[in-house]
Amino acid sequence: MSERNTNRHASDPNGPLVPQTPLSDLKVIELGQLIAGPYCGQVLADFGADVVKIEPPGKGDAMRQWGEADANGDPLWWNVIARNKRSLTLDLRQTRGQEILRDLAGQADILIENFRPGTMERWGLDYATLSQDNPGLIMVSVTGFGQDGPYASRAGFASVCEAMGGLRYLSGYPDRPPVRVGISLGDTLAGLHGAMGALVALHNRERTGRGQVVDSAIFESVLAMMESLVPDYARTGKIRERSGSFLPKIAPSNAYPSRDGRDVIIGANQDTVFQRLCQIMGQPRLAEHPDYATHRARGENQQAIDDLVAAWTQQHDAQDIVDWLAEAGVPAGLVYRAPDMLDDPHFQARESIVDVPDRHGKPLPMQNVFPKLSESPGRIHHVGPDLGEHTDTILSDWLGMDNETLDALRAANVI
Repeated sequence: MSERNTNRHASDPNGPLVPQTPLSDLKVIELGQLIAGPYCGQVLADFGADVVKIEPPGKGDAMRQWGEADANGDPLWWNVIARNKRSLTLDLRQTRGQEILRDLAGQADILIENFRPGTMERWGLDYATLSQDNPGLIMVSVTGFGQDGPYASRAGFASVCEAMGGLRYLSGYPDRPPVRVGISLGDTLAGLHGAMGALVALHNRERTGRGQVVDSAIFESVLAMMESLVPDYARTGKIRERSGSFLPKIAPSNAYPSRDGRDVIIGANQDTVFQRLCQIMGQPRLAEHPDYATHRARGENQQAIDDLVAAWTQQHDAQDIVDWLAEAGVPAGLVYRAPDMLDDPHFQARESIVDVPDRHGKPLPMQNVFPKLSESPGRIHHVGPDLGEHTDTILSDWLGMDNETLDALRAANVI
């Protein structure tokens, strides 16, 4: 593994001075569990917001147990999705816990929750109640199907919502059942839309002084990515179908086999780019052939052009193909796995992956903060916290609780 830049931050006396992160003046309460709500919190925390994650005492967020574990038995995913956050344990099923949450919300800018619709109302923590004391509060509600409509009360995991949003039908090959992408894409899309909605609501609050509810549904977050799928059908009656590793009528743009067994992704469907590909293939006249000379012609003869490109790629090693095409200005790349990302010089140069000390002080590689801002970039200051690590500090700083009060709450299992 090649050496990468270690993440440094402003509190490191040996590190460079880092500009203040853009959201460092925001207080955020995160009630979300699993992926969708917490990913929204991760995005805000990455850019400096003080995200206080509320977790049930004793067990915490289920994400603490998900994914692969390291040699110490510590699950690794938690370190990413809870990075930069602070953990406060609070039992929201107890009346006293609900009262404390209302007091905390009175000081917050944003509250993130991803319970089923109606849960916050049952606890007396709905937006109408919380905004009485804090009219500027922005509540981000992330659910499977949204806050209203006939499906609102349904459980909505990403797999189901990805299917209803149109993604699952298009994923895979036409002669096989639909497949899912190997990540919980719907959850992260809903979290990302929730974060975007929160920032839009903050901008509106600057003008009006009022907060609002951001309703981010997983199925709609997937639907938003579906390009022209709906109008295609509405106007032409055509239903977009699964096509495997290519898009219909877009050619050549596919995964092509190489001599050494690796697939190479080549996208040369634009006329001038296709001409450059033909030059590298040693078949310049191919670009003038009536079957391949235009974008539409190549789309109609997609299988034939893919066969021609594959016949060429099979004669060469994958890295050579990528190098030749990169030099010629033809988009091409290898299909990366984690070790490829860690070793890639471009990833290293851009610090796309950084080492963050885990809770034992050992460097843990993870994806950096994106997008990159030139004047006020986000930073990773620490991995996911221990359960309740910041409970006393937050309740003392935010609400002025003394040790006697904290001890009593702990004895009652409220915190």
